[in-house]
Amino acid sequence: MAVLSDFLAAVNQIAAERGIDPDDVIDAIEEAILASFKKKYKSDESLEVDINKETGDIKVFADKKVVDRVTNSATQISLKKSKEIEDKLKKGDHVQVDITPEGDFGRIAVQAAKQVILQKVREAEKEAVIKDFKDKVGTTESGIIQRMDGDNVIVEIRKATAIMPLEDRLPKEFYKSGSRLKFLLKEIRKTPRGKQLIVSRSEPKFLKELFNLEVPEIRSGSVEIKSVAREAGSRSKVAVMSNQEGVDPIGACVGQKGIRIENITDELKGEKIDIILWDKDIKNFIANSLSPSQVEKIKIDKKGKTARIKVPDDQLSLAIGKEGQNVRLAAKLTGWKIDIEGEKKDDDKKKKKKSEKDKKANKIKNTKKKKNSKTKTKKEISKTEKKKSGKKKKRKPTKKKKKN
Repeated sequence: MAVLSDFLAAVNQIAAERGIDPDDVIDAIEEAILASFKKKYKSDESLEVDINKETGDIKVFADKKVVDRVTNSATQISLKKSKEIEDKLKKGDHVQVDITPEGDFGRIAVQAAKQVILQKVREAEKEAVIKDFKDKVGTTESGIIQRMDGDNVIVEIRKATAIMPLEDRLPKEFYKSGSRLKFLLKEIRKTPRGKQLIVSRSEPKFLKELFNLEVPEIRSGSVEIKSVAREAGSRSKVAVMSNQEGVDPIGACVGQKGIRIENITDELKGEKIDIILWDKDIKNFIANSLSPSQVEKIKIDKKGKTARIKVPDDQLSLAIGKEGQNVRLAAKLTGWKIDIEGEKKDDDKKKKKKSEKDKKANKIKNTKKKKNSKTKTKKEISKTEKKKSGKKKKRKPTKKKKKN
């Protein structure tokens, strides 16, 4: 009894030290004893292990069917023997039969299953830690880089071990063991090894959360982030608006002498960030999204969500950006398809259009001339024929002979 009491004391101690539920530890021990029993006694019976949480008694039960004649003692029990367990049992019923070996089975079973118990305790501990993060998914936490595991970065966040996959890393960012960084708690993912905390530094939401940390006006609601477009590690655009009169949303995000935006850029290892003024007028919003370039004219197709934009020739490369990055981010930010052209191209189009119009006019003019020419020729031919025929009809006057 003393041993069993010590056993329960040990269970409670483990639970207290690891910050887990004692019931989870007992469940792990029951599974371990069951595995150990089956291995030692080579039993094929349907077994169940029960630990009395008050006394610490360990019992092993086998589920057996009540029959008249026993053909398989592992799964069956005679009606006569079943009556000794419970008088109301009848043929066809199932009964739990105590098959606990004699001796100090509790000590032997627990020692044999020590490794399994430790594994289960670690899993229960991990599950308890993961539960703490359940309501924090989508927020930002500080963590310490532990090591690299292939393409994955292993991060310690409080007591939890998190993984940052390759797609959630910043391109060209070096992760030194022991360095402290901020991470977005992206999700709790189910894996074959249990639940796993996944973190990210490349998600657009991570950038939004960094602004939330640095800008008090965003936390208070006087400034609102409407949308974010990001190419992690390179450049991002953030559309902001003011919900309070007199508050400059762009100035609030930049901070005095640019300190707020500088802190965010430093955390992202130099990633460039454009802060864009959001506007309910889509034309103005699209024009703002192409900052720092200037826009001359915008034509929009609301049905196809397409915008055609004319910019000065000297602003064309700026509007498009390196490898099309500026216009690509503007399209992501606004949700519209954007086509950009310069003034020269527009003038060329006009010239081409005018040239085609002139060609068409000249063609029509030439066609009319040809028609007139043909008509004139026909008239001249007709006159000539009439003259000829007139000449043929005229006869010379005949001289009358004088009569003698």
